[in-house]
Amino acid sequence: QVQLVESGGGLVQAGGSLRLSCAASGRTFSNLAMGWFRQAPGKEREFVARVARNYITLYGDSVKGRFTISRDNAKNTVHLQMNGLKPEDTAVYFCAADRDDYDSRYYNPVIYDYWGQGTQVTVSS
Repeated sequence: QVQLVESGGGLVQAGGSLRLSCAASGRTFSNLAMGWFRQAPGKEREFVARVARNYITLYGDSVKGRFTISRDNAKNTVHLQMNGLKPEDTAVYFCAADRDDYDSRYYNPVIYDYWGQGTQVTVSS
């Protein structure tokens, strides 16, 4: 089992920045691929970013060039640096862990094995 706890959400004005963190426990963190998803009211869960064991990163089209995912294996933590925030980025952001390092369906939430409880990000215009 893996426990994931997100932090860092909040209210920010458009154009601002936030840094989300996800602390993992219960399994060797370095063996996990880590991802971030988000879900706005009435919408499906959307892929945001993923970082593999070898630090290779993937991003959803809507956040490319603005968000950066990173991992710190020494601290069992994954971060999501969000710059240039827009009102449409408003959502609950979820951290997720995948026991398989490679999966061509990396954007699909069903392949992830563990989830955090989510943290709210609200961007005002």
